[in-house]
Amino acid sequence: MIATAFPVGFFAGLFGIGGGLITVPFLFFIFEALGVDKNFLMHLAVGTSFAIIIPTSMVSVYTHNKHKSVDTNIVKTYGLFVIIGVLLGTTFAATMKTKSLVIFFTIVVFFLGTYLLINSNKQTISKNKFKLHFRIIFGLISGFVSAPMGIGGAVMNVPILKYFGYPIKKAIGSAATIGFIIALCGALGFWYSGLILNVKLPLSIGFINVPAFLIFIPITMFMAKVGANQAHKIDKVKLQVFFGIFLFVVGTIFIYRYSSL
Repeated sequence: MIATAFPVGFFAGLFGIGGGLITVPFLFFIFEALGVDKNFLMHLAVGTSFAIIIPTSMVSVYTHNKHKSVDTNIVKTYGLFVIIGVLLGTTFAATMKTKSLVIFFTIVVFFLGTYLLINSNKQTISKNKFKLHFRIIFGLISGFVSAPMGIGGAVMNVPILKYFGYPIKKAIGSAATIGFIIALCGALGFWYSGLILNVKLPLSIGFINVPAFLIFIPITMFMAKVGANQAHKIDKVKLQVFFGIFLFVVGTIFIYRYSSL
């Protein structure tokens, strides 16, 4: 867990993500090795990931905000619909089996990784307006998809905001802020659903593992600041390509995991 926490925090800050794309796969392997009930492996990994994202994303948001990369208007108007989507997605995830959650995770990261790589060389400013109906639709989708994956939603919100004309760094900073909202709602949702289902998982409250949370927090909070600062030193095209490659690596890990379940 200690070894995993360092890259999780760094990538959280670098890409504006909460770190769930790394946390979930690693926690999945760790919990499996510890003999956790296979029926709830993914649920525990996702719920714990959300809890870890909360303080980590706070540091990431603070750092991006110092660089004036957070659009508070989009966070307030778009974030409301994201919250609704998270609540719906959390309810949906609680009823899914581990294998279904794994394939869901894989499909989404491959799709978004492909989008980022294909569009990495397009530097023209988009003239698409982020009107209310688009904010409702994409907000609900973003929140709903993020919940079963245990992520802060940047894998969806960065491409969405970029499509509607936001520069990559502004998109990342704003997505990090929205990620904090997603993480808070997601953690509460998985905590509550675990209690409702009356799961008996070791050293856990609902679907949140307490030792993992305590181990990850101090390391990821420090490394998120390092990553966020680094993001403002990298060319925006390279940053987007790195983001796309990163998603393909994560997707490949989960394909391997799915085949052995």
